[in-house]
Amino acid sequence: MKRNLLLVLFLCLCAWGKAQVMEYNITLKSPGNPAETYNLKLSNGAMIANTNLPVDIRQEKVNDSGNTFRIRTIITAKETVYYNLEEIYKLADNHTDCQFYMPGFWYHRNMRSPKEAPSFKTSDSWQVREDRLSTPLTGIYNEKSGDYYTVTRIDDFEGEALTTHQTGEVILSGKTSIGFTGFRNVNGKTALVFGFPYAEAPKTYLRKLTLAPAVQAFEKLEKGQSRELIWEISKGNATSYSTFVADVWNYSYNTFKPTIVQTQWNTESSKKVLSNYFTESYVDKYKLKYFSGVHQRTDDCKSTGIAEVGFVGRVLLNAFNALEYGEQVNNTDLVRKANAIFDSYLEYSFTANGFFKEKVNYGNGKEEEIFSIRRQSEGVFAILNYLDYEKKQGRKHPEWEVKMKTILDNFLKLQNEDGSFPRKFNDSFKVTDASGGSTPSATLPLAMAYSYFKNKAYLESARKTAVYLENELISKSDYFSSTLDANCEDKEASLYASTAMYYLAMATKGKERAHYVDLCKEAAYFALSWYYMWDVPFAQGQMLGDVGFKSRGWGNVSVENNHIDVFIFEFATVLDWLATERNNPEFAEFSNVIKTSMLQLMPIKGHMFNIGKVGYYPEVVQHTNWDYGKNGKGFYNDIFAPGWTVASLWQMLSPDRVSNYFNVKRR
Repeated sequence: MKRNLLLVLFLCLCAWGKAQVMEYNITLKSPGNPAETYNLKLSNGAMIANTNLPVDIRQEKVNDSGNTFRIRTIITAKETVYYNLEEIYKLADNHTDCQFYMPGFWYHRNMRSPKEAPSFKTSDSWQVREDRLSTPLTGIYNEKSGDYYTVTRIDDFEGEALTTHQTGEVILSGKTSIGFTGFRNVNGKTALVFGFPYAEAPKTYLRKLTLAPAVQAFEKLEKGQSRELIWEISKGNATSYSTFVADVWNYSYNTFKPTIVQTQWNTESSKKVLSNYFTESYVDKYKLKYFSGVHQRTDDCKSTGIAEVGFVGRVLLNAFNALEYGEQVNNTDLVRKANAIFDSYLEYSFTANGFFKEKVNYGNGKEEEIFSIRRQSEGVFAILNYLDYEKKQGRKHPEWEVKMKTILDNFLKLQNEDGSFPRKFNDSFKVTDASGGSTPSATLPLAMAYSYFKNKAYLESARKTAVYLENELISKSDYFSSTLDANCEDKEASLYASTAMYYLAMATKGKERAHYVDLCKEAAYFALSWYYMWDVPFAQGQMLGDVGFKSRGWGNVSVENNHIDVFIFEFATVLDWLATERNNPEFAEFSNVIKTSMLQLMPIKGHMFNIGKVGYYPEVVQHTNWDYGKNGKGFYNDIFAPGWTVASLWQMLSPDRVSNYFNVKRR
């Protein structure tokens, strides 16, 4: 029977059209001594070495459904043993013909990332611990043939263990369910590599732009104990890398079937708690009045002297949130504070050429002199929301309208012929970073400005950005450099690209609108790929695990910044809209996962989750073996920026905001 199973496995591999070869290695460690690696051969379902080993290893293929099958491996200790198992699935494809994918961490060859972060600039072979990834999966895509292969870890993922070291050979303090996955160049041919427990090579990524020597973990099995491991290998064909990512997302969703996270929170209760941030963070002792939301300590949340228009501060969007909410609940104090912010920014926040003063640090008396299309766009975005709201309340602000026309006209001057915007520049329009990765952030206010001012020049500019986004980001599946504290592959570039097309669809009709819907969907798959399908495990003593935190629905940030956060803004609304527009119910289902999961860490009295004040929602959620320099997995960095987290969740909790702005009825 076992010989028949092996024959079926061999015939299945041959049926896939190319010869695949499995290689197996087990590394055993005796405490206090260097580990030793043994090559294994599969014979009649047993994995054996050329010497007697203190373990019995059995493997079989199960759940064969044509192009997908599972490898089930059982390791049983004959005596106390410390082990690490590696399996290599060698393909016939040339490594140089292939692009690679580890969701939420690796896209193509990560060549947008610096050499200090994981990328082909350091090595063409990488394996990482599974909790770095939004799905514990590696995919290899052959650009020439269109064939792709994935390996996915199947487990309950219930355990994690602490270690005393982060590099080298480490013995786990207890049981973990975290293995490793990756890809390898084997003599010019490509291979999927996977195993258990985790092992990272050629480097491990400890903190921002800090690669360290490789790590290999060893799990202890007592005599008679067993460990069952299951991986699923799948094959498919896609016409492009973009289609490959979409196919794998759908496959992953159907495999993991993430469900909503049950919490006590709804829109009303969430906004009530978050509004305390507006109450307590207000600063009025400088020319610019603002909600302090940048560079605060998590333990005390004391206000700082930094006023930031967009990115992590989001002062103006939060001023609009406070105004709208204050009037809804008759909180005159919030209304007063919001209006004071708008009045101060109207008077003091503009440069000689009409740009926003993006970031003013009253603590050291300095102002940011290099501007970004992202922060400028987010400032205009907030003010246009404010102006539209005020107009609908019968209140007009002609001075603000003049300021917005000036800055929008500045945008037109900055835009390149190909439709892109430079990432960074100064008040004299001198470009200091020509990268176009942040371009989609400008699409939103340009589409909004067309709707508000009825000026077709703004719509034409937004359309030009769409041409650039389609040609350079979406068609090339190359989303990069949107976040300002990293210059690499990142979630926000794809999320902004998808949202940009959503806004253009709101502002257009007919075939043009339909084209933007299609582009919105294509970019949405890349944004979705950063969001977790599963719940990573934590060890006892790691706060996030102790409070029962579930990672599903949270998004990884970038290759450089390997943590999860609540950056969502309108994207959940976009997913709900796409679900209707393109009859894709999975988008709406996963949107519900996001909308419930992202409210888990709402800090209220008795459930503060290590945050110093009620409503100051956490930012840097460190879910894997990576940190900004403080605390590590299961905790936050000690410094955070609640300004943007509150703004992001508030936008998520206001799903009618965009359709109301464009006077488009939601279906």
